[in-house]
Amino acid sequence: MNAPPRQPPLPLEQAQARLIALAPRLPIDHRATAEALGHYLAAPLVATRTQPATALSAMDGYALRSADLPGPWTVVGESAAGHPFAGTIAPGQAVRISTGAAMPAGADCVLLQEDCARDGAALALTGTPPQPPSRHIRPAGMDFAAQDPLLPTGTRLGAAQIALAIAAGHGHVPVCRRLRLAVIDSGDELASAGHALQSHQIPASNGPMLAAMAAALPVDVQRIGPVPDRLDALAAALDSAREADIVVTSGGASVGDHDLVRPALEAVGARIDFWRVAIKPGKPLLVGQRSAEGRAAPQVILGLPGNPASAYVTAHLFMLPLLRAALGAAQPLPSPLHMPLAQPMPAGGGRTEFLRGHWDGVSVTLDPLQDSGAIAPIARANCLVQREAGAAMQPEGSKVPIYLLEFGGFA
Repeated sequence: MNAPPRQPPLPLEQAQARLIALAPRLPIDHRATAEALGHYLAAPLVATRTQPATALSAMDGYALRSADLPGPWTVVGESAAGHPFAGTIAPGQAVRISTGAAMPAGADCVLLQEDCARDGAALALTGTPPQPPSRHIRPAGMDFAAQDPLLPTGTRLGAAQIALAIAAGHGHVPVCRRLRLAVIDSGDELASAGHALQSHQIPASNGPMLAAMAAALPVDVQRIGPVPDRLDALAAALDSAREADIVVTSGGASVGDHDLVRPALEAVGARIDFWRVAIKPGKPLLVGQRSAEGRAAPQVILGLPGNPASAYVTAHLFMLPLLRAALGAAQPLPSPLHMPLAQPMPAGGGRTEFLRGHWDGVSVTLDPLQDSGAIAPIARANCLVQREAGAAMQPEGSKVPIYLLEFGGFA
């Protein structure tokens, strides 16, 4: 087997842009709003109703006409949440009102109950009237009005966004259907979790790790492996993942005698789009596509390195952005924060590096162990610290770009 032609590794931003451009476009699904957690809107969310639909009281007290201040008044009824006062307030009248209750017709002021004294139906002012008189009233449309644009396309639906969509009158929202992801880990040294290990074996942790990282998104994961380092076995694993929208492999993406992901992809008819990225860890990253009859969009195949830290870092920089883009995220790439170093950071090498670190809310500490084969540092980390290629030594207190991790370490 001939080695693939050597070409300069792609810069990080160029590789990410090329990968995002390949993201498959998933069909639109009108999903029940209450079940759309984690999905991204496939169309703008526009209000179909006004919230609140009528003026409401923001406090417990008495609704009345401000023209009748300073009173006294006669209490003629009550307005409770869900049970509005049916009549119209006349001069000199007041209505007992609860927080969230509809303002009676004719009323434009709410006196706080602690500023009043009531004796039977007689009501007198004992405190200071509100200024302005409408201070304790939520006007109709305070939150939003019918036809108001509320959320743009590509917004991720969290708890607050689901509440807003339901309040705006949407029982269903347009989102992409759940993404089908296949995760394949390969390597003769790997043994499934829970199995007895021989001295030359290690537990297969990358597959469960990648599946867990994808679980925060609306993704259905097919786990395959661990697969031995044989071309036929890898090709069979790829064949078993034909229904997936995206396939992510870990291990075997380099150019060693036992790195067979690239030839296995070619064996199943995949086209390699690019290979190798100028980052550390994670240089031997591979991206390809495979078309199939009846498939609306080509399957995207992302080959990650096998070292745990390399797989973890490249999953944050490439796998998760690819999944978000396919699911319709407006901003699939992570955004950095700039935080001060708690210690000096040594000068950089020839590639952009992503160091495992911990941000305590004030400053960033680099983990002392940065080997790409080490798992403990990625479990301790709650951020990745970016160090540009050729960067000079950064003294303590220098602000550096960090990327917060979705699942931090010992926070």
